[in-house]
Amino acid sequence: MAFTVQEIAAAIDAEAHGNTDLIVERVSEPASAGPDDLALLTNPKFADGLTKGQARVALLWDGADWQAMGLEAAITAKRGRYAMSGLSRMMDPGQQFPEGIHPTALIDETASVAEGVTIAPYAVIGPRACIGAGTVIGPFCHIGADSSIGKNGVLRDHISVGARVTIGDRFWCQPGARIGADGMSFVTPEASGVEKARASLGDQGDVREQAWARIHSLGAVTIGDDVEIGANSCIDYGTVRDTRIGNGCKVDNLVHIAHNVVVGNDCLFAGQVGIAGSTVIGNNVVFGGQCGVTDNTTIGDNVIAGGATKMMSKVPAGQVVLGSPAVKMETNLEMYKALRRLPRLAKQFSDLQKTVSKLGSKT
Repeated sequence: MAFTVQEIAAAIDAEAHGNTDLIVERVSEPASAGPDDLALLTNPKFADGLTKGQARVALLWDGADWQAMGLEAAITAKRGRYAMSGLSRMMDPGQQFPEGIHPTALIDETASVAEGVTIAPYAVIGPRACIGAGTVIGPFCHIGADSSIGKNGVLRDHISVGARVTIGDRFWCQPGARIGADGMSFVTPEASGVEKARASLGDQGDVREQAWARIHSLGAVTIGDDVEIGANSCIDYGTVRDTRIGNGCKVDNLVHIAHNVVVGNDCLFAGQVGIAGSTVIGNNVVFGGQCGVTDNTTIGDNVIAGGATKMMSKVPAGQVVLGSPAVKMETNLEMYKALRRLPRLAKQFSDLQKTVSKLGSKT
């Protein structure tokens, strides 16, 4: 893919300088950039890397002295990282799936496939499924019965969408994601040790063997518009009502969202996040990697949880939390500092004990 400097600047709402007719074929880091590459240099700290490459043009921070860097042209942006969003969209070659419906795709005769849909080799589209215009269904994907996917979605490959799942427009899904697995809902004929331990906060009473009976998932999954799901992530069916993911949510790889969970709009979950059943999460919530949320709780709007935070009770709106169990971030940092001081405090206490013991022996 090739664009002029001027075309790129116009597309990403940035400013072009110098020889704006230069052709850019690729995007590269400064040190490895060739003469036809656009070097990404949005942070002045890494300016030295430009001298190691051969770039003639770079994407730079606002106000950068591009001529002093020996460049023939430059693109400057007020917020470089945001500019990268538009730039990467322009330069992304995609997966190169052939357009149209491949002859090896298996499409039920009752399915509805809109115009401009691409269905790659060995994909399966189930009974009464609906695929919106412009959506791409990659190789070996399975779209279940009575499910619906909106317009202009991209499902990479080896993705399963269960029966009765509803997905909005502009959906992006990475390989191996599973949407619409049965939730982990099991019950014993009598109150189990787990139920007793939870009620008593530790005592499970008389332990006896009991078999687990399945509670089938009668609900489905509903996903809004502009949602992205990462590789090998799993979203479970609801038990009776649907599990719901709001508009604009971005979910990283290896994330598990359990049955009956409700997620608001524009949330972002990093890798290995786990959200237990029937939890309600507000809008604009951000979870760092390996965060966990207990079941049947509430996370308010605009909460930010640092990596590996474990939320075992309600988190009010707007809080920034860290730790296990979760506390305010500043509190967690003070606790960590205190923990590091413990060995020294223990030694001081031991010395004081010895001193007091010696004084006592003299009386």
